[in-house]
Amino acid sequence: MPSLDVSFTDEEWKGLCAAAAAEGKSPKQYLHDLGVREMHRTQFVVGAARWADRLRSEFDEAFPDEIPPPQRCTAAAVAPSVEKLCG
Repeated sequence: MPSLDVSFTDEEWKGLCAAAAAEGKSPKQYLHDLGVREMHRTQFVVGAARWADRLRSEFDEAFPDEIPPPQRCTAAAVAPSVEKLCG
């Protein structure tokens, strides 16, 4: 199973330990859960953007005065940044 050795300054370590203790977790479990939570958040954002893209034309018809299409963020714009995280 892959693992990661991460270095912290004394101040960063104290903050990490305090945050972990506030959630009743060890620093190791806290960092693990933080990474997994961020991964799930990112997957949700990409999924929501794709869902919005599928409904975009219907929205544009219903609300023609809203944000013009060239100024919008799309799933295609969000997905590449997610794929770069861990390759």
